[in-house]
Amino acid sequence: MDGASTKKHKLEKITTHELRHTHCSLLFEAGATIKEVQDRLGHADVKTTMNIYAHVTEKAKELAAEKFAKYIDF
Repeated sequence: MDGASTKKHKLEKITTHELRHTHCSLLFEAGATIKEVQDRLGHADVKTTMNIYAHVTEKAKELAAEKFAKYIDF
């Protein structure tokens, strides 16, 4: 994408590393398992994936709270 396109669509420039983190976060939000994300990122050890990339997004926090509320409201 050129500079004009990023301005037109009001997109911020991000690094490749930031894109990798975003991709990982979106995979988790989409419901991918830790093992699926580990494989996709090419990590030999799941601990690497968990320690570096397993951020809890606001959406994930909301979903966890909803799951718990449904569970206790049986």
